[in-house]
Amino acid sequence: MTQTSTVAGRLTAKDLSPAQPFVDGKAVISSSVNHFVTFDPATGKSLLEIGNGTAADVDGAVESARLSFDKGSWRRASPFEKKSVLSRWADLILDHAARLDALDALEMGKPVALAGFNAATAAGFVRFNGEALDKISGDVLSSDSLSTVIQPRAPRGVVAAIVPWNFPTYNCVLKLAPALAAGNSVVLKPSEYSSQSALLLARLALEAGLPPGVLNVVPGRGDSVGRALAEHMDVDMVTFTGSTAVGKRIMQYAGASNMKVVGAECGGKSPQIIFDDGGDIDAIAGHIARTILFNQGQVCSFGSRILVQDSLKDELVARIPPLLAGIRAGDPQSPQTTYGPLVSKTQLDKVDGYIQQAAANHGSLAYGGKKILPESGGYFIEPAILVDMAPDSAVVREEIFGPVVAILPFADEAEAIRLANDTDYGLAAYVWTTNMARGFKLANAIPTAVTVVNAAAVASMGPGHAFSGEPARMSGIGAEGGLAGLEAYQRRQTIWINHG
Repeated sequence: MTQTSTVAGRLTAKDLSPAQPFVDGKAVISSSVNHFVTFDPATGKSLLEIGNGTAADVDGAVESARLSFDKGSWRRASPFEKKSVLSRWADLILDHAARLDALDALEMGKPVALAGFNAATAAGFVRFNGEALDKISGDVLSSDSLSTVIQPRAPRGVVAAIVPWNFPTYNCVLKLAPALAAGNSVVLKPSEYSSQSALLLARLALEAGLPPGVLNVVPGRGDSVGRALAEHMDVDMVTFTGSTAVGKRIMQYAGASNMKVVGAECGGKSPQIIFDDGGDIDAIAGHIARTILFNQGQVCSFGSRILVQDSLKDELVARIPPLLAGIRAGDPQSPQTTYGPLVSKTQLDKVDGYIQQAAANHGSLAYGGKKILPESGGYFIEPAILVDMAPDSAVVREEIFGPVVAILPFADEAEAIRLANDTDYGLAAYVWTTNMARGFKLANAIPTAVTVVNAAAVASMGPGHAFSGEPARMSGIGAEGGLAGLEAYQRRQTIWINHG
């Protein structure tokens, strides 16, 4: 493991903007009297003092969004106008991609060298939704000669978007792009750990021509701002990404208020299922190593339960560690860094706690798991490989959100399916087999948002942004991504015309 040096000219606290609400096209002063401090995860040094946020902050942002929606300058704009604004916004995001990526690296530790789910990807997603908005058509229902019944799609109204910290820029855009393309007005609550990219995105949207008030941002804590949005009587939809525990509370708040629509992508504990006919074992080991390292395992769809057929287990366990040993850990703003810190000391302690609990089971820690780079002051920990864990142990069943995998053996298809389904979650599954009949069988047997069947090394982007998924079980509710994700921000409105 190599340590990278600190980048000269890296962004620091002095380069950040005050994390104030952005309402009706301008920064406003929060009414919050309570504040908290965020920290640079690479150094442990303080970054920003942010207001907790208040119901009054939320009221102001929702009022602005409602006025803009009722005025109709955005929702009534032609598809061509909407597409033009979103295209300009995508261009501006791309122009500012280096800063957005650096802000995300500074606030939560995602290395700028990691191309996935970065600002450039976010710009592409905005562009996709801009191009897709006029591809969503309504229906003309079969009727008789005395009536004509049509069913167009209409925007839902005011959408509250509550997003997590692990891919700050991309997660904001994942909600904003389809919500805006559908004609809604939005109030965005970024994670308290990562507010800067959200505020920059809002300013860029205004510069691109989005009318003031259509996109508002309220930084703050989830228990203040997030709850106030979910409970607000003038919010028509809340879209959330985060933990299952918080997702359940969001649904309760929404139901207890005005029964607003809820879309939620929540936790995951996804299996990677490797059969003895899975193909090149080096390709499999390489893929697993990359997924462990990617964003330090802070990915909701991370395949952290590795189920491997008995005959391959020892060989696979032996091949992964050498691929992890060559990582370059350090400053996430350095282009040479391939492995950054966890987002916070709280997250570091949580991940370390799971590893220590598992390591108490003699012989279970096959690789890594130690805190590293203590001299940096940052929140760094080695990737960890755990073996011989009981299927009901915490590290096998609970979402850790860190670079930790548990490897479990299985004997045959039936046991693989049973182990894969022995979970509360249904976000993703990954199957390694060259037998396509087996691949389809497992895809049909495991309820998830997406099942990936790999018969070769992963080298394809597939459908790109046209991909959508709808989680199962406690991984959430509602479709996200692609045309289905755009449609989720619209409602069907039936218009029945009796004409004799």
